[in-house]
Amino acid sequence: MEEKLQSVESVAIDEGTYKYILVKVYDPDNEESIYKYIVRGLASAEYHGDIYEVTTPDIEKLGLECECVGGGRIKHDPAEKTIHVFGYSQGYGRADHLITCRLLKEKYPDYTKIDFSNDGY
Repeated sequence: MEEKLQSVESVAIDEGTYKYILVKVYDPDNEESIYKYIVRGLASAEYHGDIYEVTTPDIEKLGLECECVGGGRIKHDPAEKTIHVFGYSQGYGRADHLITCRLLKEKYPDYTKIDFSNDGY
């Protein structure tokens, strides 16, 4: 099951400013010890729930479960190599932006600035 979990990409985001979600992906038989967090952001999503609906089917086909643990917004500027994480989701609550930034820094190690603020919507 851990191999399947590792096959799920940790970060998939667009450029621009848009909503994002932080999702816990886990082995349904061993949720406490076998899990990882993933970040998904779509510029085309009107609601945080839209991102969740697009994200979960492929992961669940692997026999894994998903739980959205919060959301917010991302401002991603690849030209400047910056990402700013902020705000919250009205439906899912505020994601732990610290976890989100850690995952973004792993995905984009050459970026000059990846930070967050709990301000804003």
